Amino acid sequence: MRAVSVEEASWWAAACAGDAQAFSRLFALHRDDVFRYARRLLDSSSDADDVAAMAFLELWRRREAVRVVEGSVKPWLLVTAGNLARNLRRGAMRWRAVLDQLPREHDAADPAEIAARNISRSRGDTPLGAALRRLHPTDLALLTLTVFEGYTVVEAAAALGIADATARSRLSRAKARLRHRLRPDLADHLAISREQS
Repeated sequence: MRAVSVEEASWWAAACAGDAQAFSRLFALHRDDVFRYARRLLDSSSDADDVAAMAFLELWRRREAVRVVEGSVKPWLLVTAGNLARNLRRGAMRWRAVLDQLPREHDAADPAEIAARNISRSRGDTPLGAALRRLHPTDLALLTLTVFEGYTVVEAAAALGIADATARSRLSRAKARLRHRLRPDLADHLAISREQS
């Protein structure tokens, strides 16, 4: 179980009552973690910044309905950031599909477009990022909360509103999928080895 500061619980109670300063303290406490998580899922830092900002906006907007786990809003923020990142990527893919359907003057590829795609891929499309993006959103949230953020399976299940047994089986299957998709040395480095399943 992760330690939650007494201050965080009191800041959250004050934020729920409309205290913007308490909310800004929560923002300062969790912004880096939310950004890092979004960056793992997205190709650019600016997109990750946008997703982190949107997650905190949703936290403020929906503060009456936020599921707090062990006194912390961080699990809710991470799950929300994952959903927002997935929606952003889906929107970008739809936009790219529309652009690809537009008529072209000639069939030659635009060198600037090719360079931009290659830069984007080299910056953010790591094997881990690609494998994570292929997971079901619930599996991704479970894996993020337990493996990357150190929450227990029980805490992650509570954050997602699912049964503990369901969380354990989904997490086991998600780890197996990642082991299959990643190089064995990378999977071992991330502590997603068979012993932990």
